[in-house]
Amino acid sequence: MASKAYDVITDRILEKLRDGVVPWHKPWNAAEGAPKNLISKKPYHGVNVFMLGCQGGSPWWLTYKQAQALGGQVRKGERGTPIVFWKTFEDENEDGTVDKRWMLRYSTVFNLTQCDGIEAPKAEGAPEPKTVEPLAAAETLVADMPGCPEIKHGGSRACYSPSSDEVRMPERDSFDGSEEYYSTLFHELVHSTGHESRLSRAGVTSATFFGSADYSREELVAEMGAAFLCGEVGIENRTIDNSAAYIASWMKRLHEDSTLVVIAAAQGSKAAKFILGEQQAEEVIAS
Repeated sequence: MASKAYDVITDRILEKLRDGVVPWHKPWNAAEGAPKNLISKKPYHGVNVFMLGCQGGSPWWLTYKQAQALGGQVRKGERGTPIVFWKTFEDENEDGTVDKRWMLRYSTVFNLTQCDGIEAPKAEGAPEPKTVEPLAAAETLVADMPGCPEIKHGGSRACYSPSSDEVRMPERDSFDGSEEYYSTLFHELVHSTGHESRLSRAGVTSATFFGSADYSREELVAEMGAAFLCGEVGIENRTIDNSAAYIASWMKRLHEDSTLVVIAAAQGSKAAKFILGEQQAEEVIAS
């Protein structure tokens, strides 16, 4: 069942890539916020953010049964979007102890715009106007990162060095604009979360070579993590390449490993939360 869940998500991602859409380019509409479940009001996480965010429409999503429970109905002919979640199982041992295991499952949800008879939630009270300047928010995000590595400017290449635990960036005026600068910096900071002193991710702590499975996964983690951060501060991710060659290369990798996109999105989300200093909820992150 777990392999089926990976396949369902990967197939839909591949479908988007064939259409020329990179799902992790822009995870959500910053003005409306991340995709959320209409019943629980909780935002979706991991790869689900990309799956739902690239669809457009309302930020509110619900299952077919949830729509019916609210007295509404999914319109005939509407196509749902798959999401994944981890389900816990408990196995009791002979000595009375209990072992927990997790299996990846998938479900199908529909956007509120695909339903009839259901209204979007009304805001409670008058919301305070949000006047956060996106680039100022990006600067604050970097300044407030817990245990931020040293950031050095100079040279012509952006990279993260695990051995010295430092991010190297070209001078700011060498970028086409501020959004490109910050999205590039976010990419490298996500790499830095893999350091053994932070999240200790195999793609960073172990030696990898260009084109290897670990290298490809770590690059996707950094791209997705940067996309989460760009969405958080309300800027476009300007480092994503939408060229046919770029899309073809990821299609090839996803064909080779159906678990890649789910695992990378989970790790990218975890890295973004680390950079944001958010307390980790008790959840299982595939690693």
